[in-house]
Amino acid sequence: MVVLSKGDHVWVDSSTGVPIGAQVKVTDGEQLQLLDDEGKELCVSEGQKASIKPMHPTSVEGVDDMIKLGDLTEAGILRNLLIRYKQGAIYTYIGSVLVAVNPYQVLPIYTAEQVRLYHGRRLGELPPHVFAIADSCYYNLRRNQRNQCCVISGESGAGKTESTKLILQFLAAVSGQHSWIEQQILQANPILEAFGNAKTVRNDNSSRFGKYVEIFFNKEGIIEGAHMEQYLLEKSRVCHQAKMERNYHIFYCILSGMPKEQKSLLSLGDATEFNYLTEGDCISCEGQDDADEFSRIRMALKVLTFTEKESWEIFCLLAAILHLGNISFEAGSENNMDSCDVLPSNHFTVAAKLLEVDKLALDMSLTHRTFMANRERLTKPLSSEQAVDGRDALAKAVYSRLFMWIFGKINSAIHKATTDASCTLRTIGLLDIFGFENFSKNSFEQLCINYANEQLQQFFVEHIFKLEQEEYLKEGITWKNVSFTDNQRTLELLARKPLNILALIDEESHFPKASQKSAIELFKLHILRISLL
Repeated sequence: MVVLSKGDHVWVDSSTGVPIGAQVKVTDGEQLQLLDDEGKELCVSEGQKASIKPMHPTSVEGVDDMIKLGDLTEAGILRNLLIRYKQGAIYTYIGSVLVAVNPYQVLPIYTAEQVRLYHGRRLGELPPHVFAIADSCYYNLRRNQRNQCCVISGESGAGKTESTKLILQFLAAVSGQHSWIEQQILQANPILEAFGNAKTVRNDNSSRFGKYVEIFFNKEGIIEGAHMEQYLLEKSRVCHQAKMERNYHIFYCILSGMPKEQKSLLSLGDATEFNYLTEGDCISCEGQDDADEFSRIRMALKVLTFTEKESWEIFCLLAAILHLGNISFEAGSENNMDSCDVLPSNHFTVAAKLLEVDKLALDMSLTHRTFMANRERLTKPLSSEQAVDGRDALAKAVYSRLFMWIFGKINSAIHKATTDASCTLRTIGLLDIFGFENFSKNSFEQLCINYANEQLQQFFVEHIFKLEQEEYLKEGITWKNVSFTDNQRTLELLARKPLNILALIDEESHFPKASQKSAIELFKLHILRISLL
């Protein structure tokens, strides 16, 4: 039995299933009085003492590299991060992996002086910092002449996008040129955040797309250019938002920052006038000045060589999307089939004008469906509900194509193909992955996002646990096997060929009378079949 004294630190069971740290306050006969890390007082009876475990000294004050932890458990890791966070240290290492805890405030630790301090220093020589990881990438690139990659993952609101921007800032600073191309790479951020970020219930500036950035360096370590890839844009947000969430920032920035004369040309007013901006009952975002942000976006567009004509056409398309959302339909009947008509409104007229399409053609495309049957082109009227879905699909498609075009335009500015065959460029890749989320109601898009995160989790499991322990076996090293949660079965359930959840969703969507109920029954049969294997 462990003998405890006043001031000792221990682990006690908690309601979450993960032990929590506590300090002994009173040892009075048969009872112990503890004060846990959440500030709650606990009384432990004689019968409960057996469940109390002494805390390793490294877990009492915390360590800057969690490989040094004596209590290398989930509880030990969480307490270490908590202690360091209370000390104002938001960064902690696990070997070469950096764990960052979002402080939700601006810290004075990203200055030019900090860049100089961490440049050229070995990892672990100074306190943990995102600049240390960036410098490690840069050092290995130059010393070994090998491409590098930095994976930035975490739940929504953890600070992934900010970490990506800080690494780019560091690399631009240490490359030594301070050239125009470096400024262009940095100026891509305001544009991408405006078109791809939105306010959610968990994060005021949540990235609703994934991004992979490759920065190209010459043999002297100078930035020569960059290339960006985007994936999994949350298109549904263009038409629908959850309560207390906003559409993409760019819509509110235009309405707040665009001059009145230009807004008049686009027939734009206030955000409260548009259906696509009001479903979440949230128009403003605390701490963000949409008008000021619009000025930054306009400046960034100029830096990245968008012409005035191209910028204006972007705004025309965004305005057209807002007007599309205000188009309504009246139910009717045509040849004994449900049909509908577009209700006359200025929004319909403006949308057609901004999209540069004929009004009759737009009317027909919104209220009818055209399909091929026996090599014959047939047209069928849509019900008012189907027309609304079609209208939303059009709005999402326009925004998605616009988003991809903007990426292409940015890439043409920041990536110039070299004509010198002898010039070999090395790259540092930055993967800014979507945050894993679990809502009360999850869309298909969220399933795809979470699947991407599950794949990333498997990557970490593969490299940190599986491969390392296999290496220990090969080298004959004696060690205690580390147990871990392997999510391979989850990945196989979602996407293992030939039959998986994603394939079943695709198959079910082809049936005209498919429903959520029929899809769920199909999933149950599939899961039952797997369990019998």
